[in-house]
Amino acid sequence: MAVIQHYVLFPNHDNAMRLYKELRALGVSAKISPTPRAASVCCGVSLLVLEEDIEQIKQCVEEQKIEIQGYFQVEKDVNP
Repeated sequence: MAVIQHYVLFPNHDNAMRLYKELRALGVSAKISPTPRAASVCCGVSLLVLEEDIEQIKQCVEEQKIEIQGYFQVEKDVNP
């Protein structure tokens, strides 16, 4: 079985932590995660987020003027 994981990528650790704190304040689920190797174009830290929260995350990024490098999704095999 495969699941798609969604990541927010950053140019540096500071922006990742800023967005993480803002999302937590809004009650949006986010986990600090190592950046997937397939998306190694950014710093080593990314946020693992839920697909249904992406529009709210984009709005937060814009309102708070947090620099990101983009969004990335990866299909991951899960062994039940």
